[in-house]
Amino acid sequence: MTTPPLSKQISPEDRKKYDQVFMQVVMSVQQRTQASTPVQAGTLAAMFHREQVTEALQGCAMLIAGWNAGRVDAAGTSRTSRALKALGEHDWAGRVEGLVNIDEDGS
Repeated sequence: MTTPPLSKQISPEDRKKYDQVFMQVVMSVQQRTQASTPVQAGTLAAMFHREQVTEALQGCAMLIAGWNAGRVDAAGTSRTSRALKALGEHDWAGRVEGLVNIDEDGS
């Protein structure tokens, strides 16, 4: 069993410096998630899709709340990433996971 990552504090200077990048990633994830469609037909696939969209959007809300409090929220990162992977959005999941290092390389 692995230990989940901890939330990472962001200095006010780095928060200001990377605010646009952080918000751009989160807003793109929100837009992409809301525009997604189930990969298969059927009621069960639609229910699963709705659940994953909700998870991704709630994770994004956690990320924004954490960012506004001066940190990258680990639970929000994990929740969003998991939901994106379930939706087949592996590239975007990687971008969300990379937010914890935003102050190290700006990506």
